Amino acid sequence: MKKLISFLFFIFICAFSFSQGKATESLVIHSKILGKDVKYSIYLPADYENSQRRYPVLYLLHGYSDDETGWTQFGEMQKITNETIAKGDATQMIIAMPDAGVSWYINDAAGKVPFEDFFVKEFIPYIDSVYKTRNKKEFRAVAGLSMGGYGSLIYGTKHPELFAACAPLSAAVWNDDHIAELPQTDWTNYKFNELFGTNAEGKKHLTDTWYKNSILKIVATTPAEKLNTVRFYIDCGDDDFLIKGNMELHALLTDRKIKHEFRVRDGAHNWTYWRTALPEVLKFVSESFHR
Repeated sequence: MKKLISFLFFIFICAFSFSQGKATESLVIHSKILGKDVKYSIYLPADYENSQRRYPVLYLLHGYSDDETGWTQFGEMQKITNETIAKGDATQMIIAMPDAGVSWYINDAAGKVPFEDFFVKEFIPYIDSVYKTRNKKEFRAVAGLSMGGYGSLIYGTKHPELFAACAPLSAAVWNDDHIAELPQTDWTNYKFNELFGTNAEGKKHLTDTWYKNSILKIVATTPAEKLNTVRFYIDCGDDDFLIKGNMELHALLTDRKIKHEFRVRDGAHNWTYWRTALPEVLKFVSESFHR
C-alpha cells in the first residue's frame, strides 16, 4: 500500500511539474532603432505549445543594474507565477522581460539610446508577431520594480492607449526639488546627465527632457480621462527610500480623481519585498484582462 501511495504521489508530482509554465532567458531581438541586439526573457504558460488559444501579456521590467534575468533569477518569477496560477489567483499569461540596461526605459536627451521608442515601436510589435498574444490594449499590462517601476509608470501614463493595467513596485518617483538638489556625483552615477541632458540654465538638473519624463509632471498634465483608461496598482515598502515619492504620487492621483490601488506594506527596497508583491501584481493584471 505504501508503495502504491508513493507511486501515485510520484505521478502527481510529475504531472504537476509538466503542467508548469516555463521561462526562457536571454533570447535576442535585433533593434533597428537602437542599432544593436537586445536580450529578453519570456515566460510561456503551461499549455502554450498544445493550445490554440492566444494569451494576454504582462511586460515585467527589471531594476537598475539588473538585466532580462533579474525577475527570472532573483525574483523567482517562474515559480511564483506557476504557484499563483495553480491557486486560481491569476490567469494564464505570457510574461516578457526585456534588458533595458540603465536606460531608465526612456528616450535619452541626445537621442543615442531611444529605449522608449524601441519598446513601443519594436518590442511590443515583435512579441505580438512571434508569440500567440492577444494584441489589444485590454489584454496588455506593464509592471516593474524600482527603475522598472519608473519605466512602467512612464509607459502606463505616456501610452495609456497601449495598456489595460500598470503596476509599479517601489517605483523611482521624484519631485522637482529632489532632482534639483541631487548631488552632481549622484546625477552622474545614475547616468542622469546622459538621460536628461545638460543642466537647464538657472534650473539645476531641471531640463526639458526631465520634465517630459517626470512622473508627477505627466500625471499632473495628462487629461484624467486618459489616465483613467488604465488600472494602476502602486506598491512600496514603508522602509523604502522611495516611499515619499510614491506617497506624493498617490496624493496627486487622488486629487485628480484618477482611480488606483495604493499599498504600503512592511518592507524595504529589496527582492524579499518584490517577491511577495508579485502574486498581487499577477492577480491585479489578471482582473484587468477579464471581461
